[in-house]
Amino acid sequence: MELPVSSPAELSRLRARIVALEGVGADAVPGAVALGLPELDAALPWGGLALGCLHEVTVAGSGSGPGSGPADGAATAFSAVLLGRLAAGAGKPALWISRGDMPYAPGLAALGLSPERLVMVQPHRAAQCLWVLEEGLRCRALAGVLAEVRDVDLTAARRLQLAARASGVPAVLLNHGPSGGTAVTRWGVESSPSRGDPALGVGRWCWHVELLRCRGRGVDDQGRVAAWEVEWDEQARGLRLAAPAADRAIAPGRLRAAG
Repeated sequence: MELPVSSPAELSRLRARIVALEGVGADAVPGAVALGLPELDAALPWGGLALGCLHEVTVAGSGSGPGSGPADGAATAFSAVLLGRLAAGAGKPALWISRGDMPYAPGLAALGLSPERLVMVQPHRAAQCLWVLEEGLRCRALAGVLAEVRDVDLTAARRLQLAARASGVPAVLLNHGPSGGTAVTRWGVESSPSRGDPALGVGRWCWHVELLRCRGRGVDDQGRVAAWEVEWDEQARGLRLAAPAADRAIAPGRLRAAG
């Protein structure tokens, strides 16, 4: 059986259609926002978080659903950092679609996501969440949309991708279920022990971040693109690599008190 020969113009239109369905490609990036940490930005082909597409953040132990402890909190906090970078980079408000409890506003502000730049929506059903998400992605007045999702099927994911592609508005999917496989980047986040001095009380937020999928990048033997130990610097309002864990000398004052 002979296949019909397509013209170059038809092939070009087909390639463009595939790119639109699958997300950005190396030659079709509408823009990107730097994450502010050179090591993370260098791992992404666009020099930052690509606009106009879907990004997924996975939650360790997602089978227990939203609000399932430190792993869930780490993924939520990292997602808030991504949304805050998008809002600051575009100078526009961002949309947060919550399926569980509303996030704590002072905590979001400490992670660089100011309440003045945030619109919160709390749908009651999954179908409503997807509708709000798609409508948000069509709104060019938004810097980005974060949605807490679960079990997004392939058809819904492609609709979301097409909406993001048309407007240039990116989505951060905080996924409490299995991966849909259509996101341009997929991040796995877990909490890590703080590297701060225990004498000073609670240290900085510290996370183990894995880039599990990135279009245009291959994976290593462990099935990931790259991995980092990062912490949030609240004063500088940015991410930085966490110092390696090490034994610290005990302060003389504490030695006397212990003796």
